[in-house]
Amino acid sequence: MSLDWLVRIITDYWPMFLRGAGVTLYISISGTILGSIVGLLVGIIRTVPIPEHGMKKGILKMIHVILSVYIEFFRGTPMIVQAMVIYYGSAQALHIDMNKTAAAVFIVSINTGAYMSEIVRGGIVSIDKGQFEAAAAIGMNHIKTMLHVVLPQVIRNILPATGNEFVINIKDTSVLNVISVSELFFQTKTVAGNNFRYFESYFVTCILYLIMTFTVTRILRMLERKLDGPDNYIMMGNQMQVEKAEAMLQRNKNGAGNNF
Repeated sequence: MSLDWLVRIITDYWPMFLRGAGVTLYISISGTILGSIVGLLVGIIRTVPIPEHGMKKGILKMIHVILSVYIEFFRGTPMIVQAMVIYYGSAQALHIDMNKTAAAVFIVSINTGAYMSEIVRGGIVSIDKGQFEAAAAIGMNHIKTMLHVVLPQVIRNILPATGNEFVINIKDTSVLNVISVSELFFQTKTVAGNNFRYFESYFVTCILYLIMTFTVTRILRMLERKLDGPDNYIMMGNQMQVEKAEAMLQRNKNGAGNNF
C-alpha cells in the first residue's frame, strides 16, 4: 500500500466517500426501522391464538400460511437476488419504474422484517405463560395483553438482536450496488475505477464501514445499559421499611454505647 496514494485518494475523493457513507446510513437506518415495525406486526400476528372452530380459524390459518411463505422466502434467498428480482423484475414484468433509493429502502425493510418477525416471535414465546393467563383473567384481550404486558418486556429482550440486524444492514447495503444505488461500495468502485488503486480505495471504505458499525454498536450498548437501570436500587414500596430498619439499627448502637 502506498501512503502517498492513500492520502491523495482521501484528499481528492473524500466528498464521494462521505456521500456514499451518508446514503448507506440512510438506507440502513430507514430499512431497520421499517423492518422492525413490519417484524413486530408479523410477530404479533403469528402469536395470535387460533380458535378451534369457526370462520376466524380459517382466516387466521390462511394469514399464518401467507406470513410463513413471506418469512421463508426472504430468509432463504440472498438480498442481492431479491434486489435484482424486485428492481429489474418489477420494471420488466410490471412496467414499474422504481426510484433506486426507494427500492433500496424497500428491499432492506422487507428483508429485515422477515428476520425481525422471528426474533419478535421468539421474544414473545419466551415470556412466561402465567403472564398471559393473568392478563386474560382480568379481562385483557390479545392486543391489550401485547401492548401493556408483553411488548415492553419483549422490546428490551430483543434489543441486542435488533442492534445486530442494524449492523448487518449497514454492511449488506453494499450488495445494492447491483441496482446502481450510490451507496459507499458503489462510490468506492467509481473511485477505484478512476485511479486504478483498488487496495487504497477499498482500505478507506473498510475504515468507514468499521467506524459506522463500531459507533452504532457503542450507542446500542449505552441504550441497553440505560434500559437496565442502575445496578443498585431500592424499590419505592420498601423505602419506608428501609428507613425504619436504619433508625432501629442506629438506636441499638446508641443503646449499646450507653451500657458501657
